[in-house]
This record gives sequence, structure tokens and C-alpha cells, in this order.
Amino acid sequence: MVYELPKVWQWEEKNTKKGGNRPTAGKRFEQKLPVGKAPFQLYSLGTPNGIKITIMLEELKELGVTEADYDLYEINIGEGDQFGSDFVEVNPNSKIPALVDQSQNPHLNIFESASILLYLAEKFNQFLPTDIHGRTETMNWLFWQIGSGPFVGGGFGHFFSYAPEPMKYPIDRFTMETKRQLDLLDKHLAERTYIAGETYTISDMAIWPWYGRLVLGDLYEGAAEFLNVEEYTHLLEWAHRVEKRPGVQKGLTVDYQPIEK
Repeated sequence: MVYELPKVWQWEEKNTKKGGNRPTAGKRFEQKLPVGKAPFQLYSLGTPNGIKITIMLEELKELGVTEADYDLYEINIGEGDQFGSDFVEVNPNSKIPALVDQSQNPHLNIFESASILLYLAEKFNQFLPTDIHGRTETMNWLFWQIGSGPFVGGGFGHFFSYAPEPMKYPIDRFTMETKRQLDLLDKHLAERTYIAGETYTISDMAIWPWYGRLVLGDLYEGAAEFLNVEEYTHLLEWAHRVEKRPGVQKGLTVDYQPIEK
């Protein structure tokens, strides 16, 4: 059946559930979030974007930064926890991760994964070079991931793994772009140890949960073979290098506390 483009789009598959997509923002129900005693309260889930922050906090703890202690709570996006009143107060955009810094008076809400990574890096003066060249290179690639990642997740990942049925046009379109990005990273990493140079930075923490886990076969079932990731040898070497870090391993296996329903 050929889709006829209407002059004005109308939302046809309306739902009244707590979760599910809607063309509107804001809270859908009242829900209190738990608040622990640690300096940071992290409300998140083990998705690539969520993993960025647990890795960062665990990397800081590996350096002995005790002020980076945090309480971690699960926001089940499948059940719509991201639309509860307290979570929307922390992040009006209703996306994970969301972080609250209780060491600030009044407490400070931080959302969007790149903003959280940058905030923590600057607060503790770690994983962000201080020289202008290193800092700018790190920021270049941090924001590259934020701009490029949706083509992999919302584009390739969605149509490859989650769409109701395989569709050639979107799969071809987003596979083409995903492989272009993988090739870019592979060429970039041919002459350097980490994304921004010889030093591990927040740009690695931002890129690895998406692209590293993709080529390691941990993101979408069957995607590594489909994308023929073995041709990206430098990218694979980097992915394994980052994966072996203790902070990364701890960031992948942390326990999420439930919130009250």
C-alpha cells in the first residue's frame, strides 16, 4: 500500500499508557523519585547513553575520587518512568540519563549525556585535557557522537532490530551511514591510541558505548556480522582496549536500585 502524504499530520495510534511515544512533552503522572545520601543521584538505565555516565563515575572512583560516589536508580523507559513528575522535574525532555548533584546548594540538575560527562570532567578536573588543543579535540569528538549517534540508534538500530518488519529502503539508508561512521572512526584510530590522542577522555566514554559495543557484537543481535565489522581493525583494537578498563567493566555491571511504582 502506497503512503499518501497528508497536508497536516495527525497522530492516529493514540495511547493513554504511562509509556509509549506521544507528540507532546511533560509529565503524565505523579511519581516520587528516591533520594539517597551520596553526592550524586543518577536516574538511568543500562542503555548506551546511560552506560556513558556509570562508566564516567566508576572511572572517577577508580582514581580515588570519593566525592564521585553516587546512588543509582533504574528508570524503566518501557514502563514510562521517564514521564513521572519527579523525573520530568530533573529532565524536562524525559530521557535518560539524568543526574542530580546534591553537593551544590541548591542541588543541581544535569541532563543530556554529553552535558553530564562535561560537568563531571570539569568538576573533578579529570578525563578532559587542559591544553587548548587536547580539550578542543576531545570536545570535537564528544559532540560528533551526540550528532552522529542517532543515525546508529534511532536509524540503523531501530530498523534493523525493532521495526515490525524488515524494510529495505531505511535499512539500506542507515546501514550506509553507520558504515561510513565506522570507517571514519577506523581511519581516525589508525594513528592514535584513543579518540582524542594518546590520553583516554570523555570522548572515548561517549563513543564506546555506541560504536565500541556495536563492533564487539553487544549492541544489536546479528549487527556485527551484518555490518562486517571485522574490516574495521583499528576500531576493534580500540574497542577491546577500552573494554578492558576496570572502570568500564564496573560501569557495565553496576546494580540499579528500583524506584517505587
